[in-house]
Amino acid sequence: MTLLISPRVQDIGFTVKRLLPSRLQQRVGPFIFVDHMGPAQFESGTTAGDVRQHPHIGLATVTYLFSGAMMHKDSLGVHQRIEPGAINLMTAGSGIVHSERIPDDARDKKIDVEGIQTWLALPTDVEDCEPSFVHFGADQIPSVNLPTMSAHVLIGSAFGIVSPVETASVTTYIDLSLGAGAQYTPDFPRQELAIYVAFGSVTVNAEEVPEFHLAVLNENDVIETVSGARILLLGGEPLTGERFIHWNFVSSSRDKLKAAGERWTSGGFAMVPGETDWIPLPT
Repeated sequence: MTLLISPRVQDIGFTVKRLLPSRLQQRVGPFIFVDHMGPAQFESGTTAGDVRQHPHIGLATVTYLFSGAMMHKDSLGVHQRIEPGAINLMTAGSGIVHSERIPDDARDKKIDVEGIQTWLALPTDVEDCEPSFVHFGADQIPSVNLPTMSAHVLIGSAFGIVSPVETASVTTYIDLSLGAGAQYTPDFPRQELAIYVAFGSVTVNAEEVPEFHLAVLNENDVIETVSGARILLLGGEPLTGERFIHWNFVSSSRDKLKAAGERWTSGGFAMVPGETDWIPLPT
């Protein structure tokens, strides 16, 4: 283990634990943003927890829920509900606008909404691509049961199975449930890797990784647990060049970030059909 990153807890209308970017390390492979959302319940008849329209450039968002539901709408006209085990992959490229809202039934039933939202920085040759959105239901995400653990391969390939989710660069994203006494050594040559401990605790080469922490791995690191844990293994091949972040924008160029902010303020982005509320550019 090369680095242990503690969560930064923030309130954005609900609690999030932010792991990346960190002052210690900006990204792992293409993963440049990692948030653990919730768990949170939201009052009936309110808009608490709703994230109004906002723009992105130069990245792909990956939304994965443990519980509850969210409703995605975007400027392409997509209207997609996401539930536990499914994957929403939205590639912003040259620019997209979306909102994320809590469905009425999740509010009314007081269901905990919890999950992981990540951003993948795009390779420089495609960071200005046309925006797109794809959804994969939980029944489309492959899984495998092993003697001491089970795995859902969200992105990439592992354990002899391949996810249908395609990304712009080589990416690994696996939801692992570890049983008591589990031991696992990830083997993904030429990739940068980290684990996020969503539940329980594990050790890496006998060094503890507490719950809600991100551990950046070395090659041949051994992950072990005594009583069980749920971890997300994430990473991929490193991207070339620097990446800059401003608000919801990622780019290899500071000028592009500035231009995106001006474009949002001046109304230059296509908006979500039927929605009028939006988040202003932070000052």
